[in-house]
Amino acid sequence: MSWKDYPQNIKVRLITSFFNRAVSSAVMPFMALFFSQEMGKIWAGAFLAGTVIISFIINLIGGYVSDRFQRKKVLLATSSLNALMFFLMLVSLLPESNFIALFAAAYVAFIVTSSLGRPAMHAIIIDSTTPENRKAVYALDYWFVNLSMAIGTALGGLLYISHKVELFALLTAISAMLPIAYKIWLIDEGAMRLAKKHQNVLVDMLHNYKVAFQDWPFVKVVAGSMFIFAAEFSLNSYIGIRLAETFDPLKVGDFEISGVRMLSVLNIENMLVVVCFAFLINKFTDRFSKQRVLLAGLFMYSIGYIAVTSANSWQVLIAFTLIATLGELVYSPVRNAEQANMMPADKRGSYSAFSNLSFSGADLLARSTIILGAFLMPVMMSVFIGVVLLIGTALVYTGLFVKKAEIEPIREHTIKES
Repeated sequence: MSWKDYPQNIKVRLITSFFNRAVSSAVMPFMALFFSQEMGKIWAGAFLAGTVIISFIINLIGGYVSDRFQRKKVLLATSSLNALMFFLMLVSLLPESNFIALFAAAYVAFIVTSSLGRPAMHAIIIDSTTPENRKAVYALDYWFVNLSMAIGTALGGLLYISHKVELFALLTAISAMLPIAYKIWLIDEGAMRLAKKHQNVLVDMLHNYKVAFQDWPFVKVVAGSMFIFAAEFSLNSYIGIRLAETFDPLKVGDFEISGVRMLSVLNIENMLVVVCFAFLINKFTDRFSKQRVLLAGLFMYSIGYIAVTSANSWQVLIAFTLIATLGELVYSPVRNAEQANMMPADKRGSYSAFSNLSFSGADLLARSTIILGAFLMPVMMSVFIGVVLLIGTALVYTGLFVKKAEIEPIREHTIKES
């Protein structure tokens, strides 16, 4: 499927999401550093933990809003507010103002508006694709995600320390262009809207999510994805800390690669493999059944992260990170496309928001490995990650494919009854 064959909304969504993620990636990794320098570590930790909770709650509200109202209007409103929040952060950083309270307030507001619009962005892909081309679109989206994060992180690393004001001025300008792009090019295709069934908005929203919670196959996929993502998320939590403490520095000429730098090398390797091989692997896997592709990809992914969890040799770390990333490239488009196929047409925003529990739960599970790693040897942590991945694989596979013919009528009946 060539670029010219993609629907216009898909092109708009992919391009604008690329810039949106690049903007976020340029500043988000440095927020802990910024607030700890300005307000202290304890304040920064409590503040950023609070924003995670806020983001999760607002994301659920955003899923309901994106199903009840036109997605184009939701994106126009939230992206415009995002640009305004970046402008306020810029103003607060100017030498004559340096108003940290304004920066913190604008940052929280940015988290709110971003989380509110995110489900609408996810739902647009499902609205504008069919089950036949969805896998290819998700593969392309996955490629854009990694490229934008690499560019955004590099941009932030270059400009954050010495050119903070210029960085936020650039991000403000880029953010201001996004609502203009939505206004001009995004087409409101009249996707099915969720009918309001209760006068009380809160009751109506909770009832809407009750349907998703009762959709047992979908719940299994979300829960399984949480376990699977936890392995990758542990790279920047437990694995990163272990490498910093136990990795023997490697010298390349006069340049020393410490454990912290080795972690950066693994992250860069991950992004480069995705950017270089995503389309090739997606085309190769098209010749096999979805079930085999999913299991093969998850097997490679699991073997890779089980080894990386306890390895200290740079050769082993590089080799098995490559295997894990290739496995992710194999299984991810299938999982994304099949999960999207499970979402009812009038609840895609809500289901997308509910599916984000995978990421929140994986983040918490990955952080818990830091505590667990204080009591277990690295080899035992590899065993733990292996068990987590086995559970995740079983849940995702059975949720997507096992007894699908029997489950689907029950699922549709449950949705209609609600």
